[in-house]
Amino acid sequence: MNWRITPLATEHTYRAAECHIACWREAYRGLVPAHLLDAFDVDRRAEQWERQLRRHPGTTWVAVVGDQLIGFATASATRDIPPVPPMELNAMYVRSKWYGTGVAHDLLNAALDPQVGCSLWVFEENPRAQSFYRKHGFELDGARKVEAFTPAFQVRMVREPGVLR
Repeated sequence: MNWRITPLATEHTYRAAECHIACWREAYRGLVPAHLLDAFDVDRRAEQWERQLRRHPGTTWVAVVGDQLIGFATASATRDIPPVPPMELNAMYVRSKWYGTGVAHDLLNAALDPQVGCSLWVFEENPRAQSFYRKHGFELDGARKVEAFTPAFQVRMVREPGVLR
């Protein structure tokens, strides 16, 4: 079945919340404490998606199959101080059923300008994600930090401008 990549719109926010929570539970079980994963609330997350859309339109792309949202990617100006490259991939999630299909590749290409350097933070203990990002030109740069609401460490990966894979 084919997917389409489109900018996040109001009609997507509830399904984006469902997708976001499902992706966290699929990808981070064992990395993030179970009580945090189990506590996610779809209505509350949908409100956060609505705020994201109003405050930062055009920064999130979603992958849709029929009426199902199967993944999303968000990129914006970097939050790192000092800025490493000017852009940051803030979030990139695809439902596990769609791993390896090319959905993540298409989302990455929609969200990022290959002519602009980009960074991202990924869980240190997530080799699958790190491998995906390496295939798309990102490399570890040595930066490391504790994730905001878990005891897990994140590592930063950076892609130089002009790298397209």
